[in-house]
Amino acid sequence: MFRRREPVPFAFIAEADKFRSNVAPPPRRRASVGQIAGRWLMGLTVVAGIVGALLIGTPALSQDQSPTTTQHSEASTGR
Repeated sequence: MFRRREPVPFAFIAEADKFRSNVAPPPRRRASVGQIAGRWLMGLTVVAGIVGALLIGTPALSQDQSPTTTQHSEASTGR
């Protein structure tokens, strides 16, 4: 019998490396039409939210190069 590099506390763990099962797992269930539609709707909502945030936020991030009008207070004009 061969020696393992690391100590193994239980013998069945050491023998598990040689074990091969002939039992196949059950096939995956197909997603229903409602689940597929829900996934598409969730993805579309996330993408629309990101695009909307970019469209709304882009003007706020832009810097004005030269202000065309200067604002003056009306209270200071009468003095």
